[in-house]
Amino acid sequence: MGAQEEGLPGKPCLLAQPCLCLRLSPFFVTCAAYFLLWIPQDQPSWVGALVKCLPVLCLAASLQGAPRGTGYRVLLQGALLCSAVGDACLIWPDAFLSGVAAFTVAHLLYLWAFGLTPLRPGLLLSIAPVSVSYYGLLLLHLPASMVPALAAYSLVLASMLWRGLASGGSVRWGALLFTLSDMVLAWDTFVRPLPLARLVVMITYYAAQLLITLSAFRSPRLKTL
Repeated sequence: MGAQEEGLPGKPCLLAQPCLCLRLSPFFVTCAAYFLLWIPQDQPSWVGALVKCLPVLCLAASLQGAPRGTGYRVLLQGALLCSAVGDACLIWPDAFLSGVAAFTVAHLLYLWAFGLTPLRPGLLLSIAPVSVSYYGLLLLHLPASMVPALAAYSLVLASMLWRGLASGGSVRWGALLFTLSDMVLAWDTFVRPLPLARLVVMITYYAAQLLITLSAFRSPRLKTL
């Protein structure tokens, strides 16, 4: 069952916990700062890395004392911290594979948190053909040195999507948006530049991390179907 808890369907915790908006306010402020500053990608710097990482770090901090079980919370915090490392690495092209490694660990932690109950193998059968087709095409455009790392990452990402969809609730939408963000980023980076790609990638990425984080604020006795 992993780190999840079973129970009855519950209402969104924004209604159950009035202080949640205050707890998440640093995330929204730092997100606004990122989009307002919009530091050019061709000028990598530690300032740019910090501005990019701050929203995710704020989400990790907001989880302290969340009502879900400690195991679930710690796994999400670990995934968010690894994501922040990945965000920073992707600022510098030479650190791209290090960023991929950090996000791979993040998705493995999300997988652990989401658990294997309910199993719902039918979802995996739906995800597999799309994932194999997309990443199979993508791998044709990669330098040979990147193929093993990106192939492993695509497998872990598809597994995270499967478990996220099976978990339901805000996790379902978070996993979908995370996958969309990565697919747009990969296509824009390796296949063909896309209009407004960076904007689409970052909006879907921050939204995905927020939605997954919100799952920790559901009552530990409740499970959204």
